[in-house]
Formats: sequence, C-alpha cells, structure tokens
Amino acid sequence: MHSSTGGPAEDDDPFDAGAGGILRQPRAVWATAGASVVAFMGIGLVDPILPSIAKGLNATTSQVSLLFTSYFLITAFAMLVTGFVSSRIGGRKTLLLGLALVVVFAGLAGTSGSVAELVGFRAGWGLGNALFVSTALAVIVGAAAGGSAAAILLYESALGLGMACGPLLGALLGNASWRYPFFGTAFLMAVGFLCITAFLKEQPKPARKTSLLDPVKALGHGGLASAAVSAFFYNYTFFTVLAFTPFVLNMTPYKSGAVFFAWGVLLALFSVVVAPRMQARFGSLKVLGGSLVLLAADVVVLGYGDHTTAVVCTILSGAFIGVNNTVYTELALGVSDAPRPVASAGYNFVRWFAAAAAPFFAPKIAEWTDIHVPFVVAGATAAAGAVVVAVRRRALDRKAEELQPRHATEDSVTVFAN
Repeated sequence: MHSSTGGPAEDDDPFDAGAGGILRQPRAVWATAGASVVAFMGIGLVDPILPSIAKGLNATTSQVSLLFTSYFLITAFAMLVTGFVSSRIGGRKTLLLGLALVVVFAGLAGTSGSVAELVGFRAGWGLGNALFVSTALAVIVGAAAGGSAAAILLYESALGLGMACGPLLGALLGNASWRYPFFGTAFLMAVGFLCITAFLKEQPKPARKTSLLDPVKALGHGGLASAAVSAFFYNYTFFTVLAFTPFVLNMTPYKSGAVFFAWGVLLALFSVVVAPRMQARFGSLKVLGGSLVLLAADVVVLGYGDHTTAVVCTILSGAFIGVNNTVYTELALGVSDAPRPVASAGYNFVRWFAAAAAPFFAPKIAEWTDIHVPFVVAGATAAAGAVVVAVRRRALDRKAEELQPRHATEDSVTVFAN
C-alpha cells in the first residue's frame, strides 16, 4: 500500500519479520483467522457429500440442493442485520454470537432425520456464519500489530484456505458418514469460540450506528445497483457450478472433494494474484467482461462434455470465478460514495439471492428438461452479467479508471465476507 503522498506506507511489506509482519501477530488475530478458515470451509463443505446425503435421507436432488438455498437466502437477509448488530454490541460479541449459532446448528444438522430438518438447520448455520465472517476482517485489522497489510493478507489466506479445504474436509469425514462433516465443523467452531473468548478483547464500537435500511438506500446509486445486478446474474452461474455439478460428476466423496479442492485453489490464486495483474494491464471492465464470457463458455462445455471434460471444466471455472470475485468487489466498494461496509451489505443483499436461487432451480430445470439445460441457463446468466457491464459501462467506468491493483486484496475479502 501507499501513503497519500505517494510513498510507501509503513505497512507496505506484510512479510516483514518485525512487529507488523504476518507471522508476528497477537494471539487474538490468529484465533480469529483460524476460526475464519473454518467459517469459509462451511460454504463448500457439503459439496462432495450431496449425493450421500440424498441417499442417506431418501431425498431427491432438488431437495438436497435446498441446503444451499436455505443457507444463502438467510445470508442475503442477514446482510441487512450484521452491520446493525455489530455497531451496537461490538465486534467481539458479534463474532461469539455467530460462532455459537454455527456450533449449535451445525451440530443439529448432523442429527437430522429428514432433509427438511437438515435444510432448516442449514438456515440457522447461515445466519451464524454471516454474523461471523462479516465482522471478522474488521476485528482482525483492529487487533493486528503494526499496519493493516499483514492482517488483510492473513485474512485473505484464511478465505482461500477455507474455500479450498471445505470440500476436502467434507470428503474425508463424509466418506464414513454424511453426518460427520457437520459434527466436525461444530467441534472446530467450538474451539474457535473458546480461543476468541480467551484471546480477543472487545474493540471500540463504531462512532455511527448502522440502520437496517442503510444498505438498501445505498442501492439507489446507479453504479452500485448496476454492479449488484450484474453480480446477481454471475452468482447464479457460480452456484450452479458449486451446488449442481456434484450430482453431474457423480463421484465418490474422496474424488469429488479432490475436484473441488483443485477448484478452490484456482479460485484463491486467481483472486489474489492473477486478477490484479490482469486489471493493471487490460482494465477492470475488460477483464470482467472477458472473464464472464469465458465462464459462460466453460459451463456450457461442462454440461455437454464427457465425464473427463466435466471434471476439467469444473476445476477451470475456479479461475474465472476468482477473477470475477475480485473485480466485482472493487466495483461495488468504490463506485458509490456510500461507506464501504454499507455498500458491501447492499451489494451482497442482492447477489446472494442468486446463490439461493441457483441450487433450487438447477435441479428443477434438469427434471423438467434434461441434465444439460441447467448449464445452458448458467451460461446465459454469465453472459447476461457481461451484457449489464457493457450496457452500464458509463456508470461503472469512473471507478474502473480510478481502480489501482493495490485495492484487490483488501476489498475482495471485505465484499466476499460480507
């Protein structure tokens, strides 16, 4: 990062072995970062065990896919609540509340006797996860030693590690029983709860309390609304891949977990390393539009290719998803004058509805037509996202021209977490 005068900021080197380096952080930071890894693991945890859950509970594909729908529908509405809560009770209490909810509902999910119970418990899990991850970055930065760069890098690493390892943990535990990944998550989050209780002190509350309607009001800005609508279409594609592809691949939990582990590694790598370099060379909107078109082509080939092709295209989609996540984040946080947490909440309130819709509609479309059509729809929605970017270029161009690659790491974790 750089100071306002153009010189290097004091936290320019996050790997410095000094007090502000990434390895020289207080225990409170490590405790929160460790819990963040587990929280992000929860997003893709059920991926490799979806077929096992369907078999174990005698459920259909569309019924089991509701595990994602309930999770992200609650997450969408929680975007209006997290800032309201944390600005009133403080970051530490918000983290502990979120962790407690995850422990309870993840544990209950493992005891489910029907798919309806499991879907309901996942909804409670989604609320807890939303409260935790939307607050964790601010807490880590506030508790970090020395500037914010090392803390942000640590959180970004937690995000990538969690997204990559979630399917792997689901596969390892789920190979014995589909119930074990839920019990495992509850146990790990309980450890995180104890660590944060022991090591994290309460931080000062924000000077201004956030209202429930502030994120909705922020969407009155044309640029932010355009970014949110485009991201809505993109997220439908994203979560068609994440929630429906495991049924198409029809692999053992181990093999499916390995596929989505590779997918998560590409997502993290392209989000943190590749996307900022591409933006610097080609510009944000060109990178976003091109990546959306390539993602559209990738998912259509995934739907019509043979099994090997489907595996390759699933893994490759992680690269395009990583690029898109970073660019969308920067556009959403910078295109309006709203405070970043408020703009982030409004943007995510819109886009997470698509994450809830895709797991529901993809299997329904397959039942009504055939297994290929859901991927055609997903390709069309990615293309629609690119069309919105092209048509609303003028509303987004001002921010795209101002964007600097240095924003990518800080902003991408803020928006993804929120």
